[in-house]
Amino acid sequence: MLDAEKKQILINRLRSVEGHIRGIERMVDEDAYCMDILKQVKAVQQALERVSALTLENHLNTCVTTAIRSDDNAEKERVVTEIMDVFKATGKL
Repeated sequence: MLDAEKKQILINRLRSVEGHIRGIERMVDEDAYCMDILKQVKAVQQALERVSALTLENHLNTCVTTAIRSDDNAEKERVVTEIMDVFKATGKL
């Protein structure tokens, strides 16, 4: 669960990404230089990676920590499997 401050940070970052996406769309529509478009796309990708990293950090510090500290072995296994699945899906493993 995100606390109010972290939630607002993520919302602000996502709104910034949304603005960048609209800007890229405008650039494409206006036939902007391809390298300029690619630079903006890369900036959006990096911003989304940061959102992902912040979300993962929060998840590890809250949900996963709670599950690991619990006596429920099935819950411990579930959260570890869940994290492994995310890393496998992103090719980071």
